[in-house]
Amino acid sequence: MTQPPMFDDPLEGVDDEIDAPVGGDDDDVDAFDAQGRTMSVEEFLADSVDQATPEGFRSGFVSLVGRPNVGKSTLLNRILGRKVSIVSDKPQTTRNQIRGVLNRPGVQVVFVDTPGIHKPRTLMGQRLNDSAIGAAGSVDVVCLLVDATAPVGRGDAWVAERVPDDAVVIVNKCDLVSKDKVLSQLVRASEFNGSEYFPVSARTGEGVEALIEHLCSRMPPGPRWYPADMVTDVEEAFWVAELVREKLLAVTRDELPHSIACRVTEWAWPRVRVEILVERESQKGIVIGKKGAVLKQVGVAARQEMPEGAFLELHVKVDKDWQRRPKALDRLGY
Repeated sequence: MTQPPMFDDPLEGVDDEIDAPVGGDDDDVDAFDAQGRTMSVEEFLADSVDQATPEGFRSGFVSLVGRPNVGKSTLLNRILGRKVSIVSDKPQTTRNQIRGVLNRPGVQVVFVDTPGIHKPRTLMGQRLNDSAIGAAGSVDVVCLLVDATAPVGRGDAWVAERVPDDAVVIVNKCDLVSKDKVLSQLVRASEFNGSEYFPVSARTGEGVEALIEHLCSRMPPGPRWYPADMVTDVEEAFWVAELVREKLLAVTRDELPHSIACRVTEWAWPRVRVEILVERESQKGIVIGKKGAVLKQVGVAARQEMPEGAFLELHVKVDKDWQRRPKALDRLGY
C-alpha cells in the first residue's frame, strides 16, 4: 500500500473525545492535488502527462449532474462495475468530484460524479453547488439525472438551465415505478431539450449498457488520459475516509449526516487513523454510541471493504460550525 498525503495539522477549536481502534486479525470487532484539494477538470487536464494516442483512439470526459439523491453515484458504480463512490439514501452524500474511468476497445470515458445541486444553507453547500455546476461546463458530455420516483419539478428545471443543450437526460430508478410512470417522466423531462433520453435503473443495470454505448460514441479523438487498468483516480486515504463516512451515514439520522466529515490523519499500513468531525458537543454521543457501540459497528463495516489485515482507528472530534468556516472547509478539501 502506498502512502497517500496526510493531514497532520489540527483544526481550530477541535476537542478529542474518544479513540476507537478497529482492526487486526485478532479483532472481533474505498482527484486530489498534493495538498489534498480536489482539482477541477481543467486543472486535471493541465496537470496531466501527455500520453501517446493510439491511432483512431477516442476519449473524453462525462459529468453526472442532478439534484441530490437521484442516484448519480450508484450509476457511476454500475457503469464501472465496481464501487468507486460511496452511496447513501441521505441527500448530499457526494461532496467531492469523483472520477471513474471506463475503458472499452478504442475508447476511454472519464466520468465525473458531482455533488447534488441543491438550495445551499451553509458555505459548504454553496461550494458543493459551485463544484457541480462547474463540472457541467468543462466536459465533453453532460448527463442530467432525474428521479423516476419523484415529480420533475422546478429544482430539476433549475439544474437543466445550467447544462449544455446537448446534454443526455437520464431518468433513473425506473425499476421502482410502472412503465406508464416512466413514460410520463420522460415526457416531462423532454421539456429540458436534451439531445438524447435514457430510462435506466442504476440498481439493476437495466438500460445502462445502451447509455454506455451512446456515451462512447460521442467521445472525440483524444489520448488515453489514464492507464488502461485504472478505474479511478481516488487516493486510498480519501477512499478510506469516505468509506467511514458512508458507514456513519447508514446509522445516523436527522441533521447529523450533514455535520459529519472524515479525514485520514495517519497512514502507516496496515494502521490507518481516521478523524470523524462533528459540529456540536451533543453530536459526539450519537456518533460514539453507548459504550462505543456505534463506532465499533462503523469500524467493522468499513474494514470489511478494506484490504485484509487493516487496523482502523476512529477518533471523534468537535470542530464547531465547520460547514460555515472557510478555513475549515479548505483544510477538509471542500
